[in-house]
Amino acid sequence: MTTVYLDVLITVNIFIDFFLILCVKKVLRVRAGLTRMILGSLLGGVLSLVALLPRLPFGLNLLTDLVSAALMMLTAFGFGGLKCFLRRVAVYFVLSFGFCGLMIFVYTSFHPGGMEIFNDTVYFNISPFLLIILTLVCYYTLRLLQRLTKGVCGRSTCNVEIALGGSRTSFFAAVDTGCTAKEPFSGEYVIFAEEGILRDLRLRDDKIRIIPFESLGGGGIVKGYRADSVIIDGKRLNSGVYLGVCQNILSGEIKALVPSVLLADE
Repeated sequence: MTTVYLDVLITVNIFIDFFLILCVKKVLRVRAGLTRMILGSLLGGVLSLVALLPRLPFGLNLLTDLVSAALMMLTAFGFGGLKCFLRRVAVYFVLSFGFCGLMIFVYTSFHPGGMEIFNDTVYFNISPFLLIILTLVCYYTLRLLQRLTKGVCGRSTCNVEIALGGSRTSFFAAVDTGCTAKEPFSGEYVIFAEEGILRDLRLRDDKIRIIPFESLGGGGIVKGYRADSVIIDGKRLNSGVYLGVCQNILSGEIKALVPSVLLADE
């Protein structure tokens, strides 16, 4: 009979859940604050107390894992729409399942002292230093897989920082080779973004330009604002760029589009 210390059980799973939540953020490019991510991992630590229950049957065990994943994603990232929420839960569940599978392999192959798995919850009665090392190894393994996948599938997302009218905001955007819209008079390219992710910007109505588009699943017009500066993945663009503000045009986790030509901006 293994003695389980509650403080160790909760602390270990808070640490693991934080890195799993961080992986979800990196994989899906979710914009989330550190405080919410910490709260999500704290909730995960509390939910790890399911390990103290009698061994659960497979169906109930799976349901418990899904409910736990949903609660942590809701806490860490908010709802953000049904599709986005389900995608986050699915990614977290897959990452968690993979992590647990790796731990089961280590457990059955090497039988390390102080390690146990109860109801899909990992328990380590090991030194904090070794725990940090093992978790970092898992985290960077997942990051490596993400980079390899990215290399195969091509670059698809980037981080955009925009300054406009004395205000500034940042968001993740999808890189679109078919997004070639330009502001009609200046000929400058347009970054499209849903209005909901631009709350930090002060958009002045007297600075509006009407911009037509044809690459967003149809045709129409959007309000355009010339950006004071644009930084994409840490690189400041030298050319002028307009921000096209959309309303319920872009769907999915990413609420902005960047013309791929801007990534080659000199």
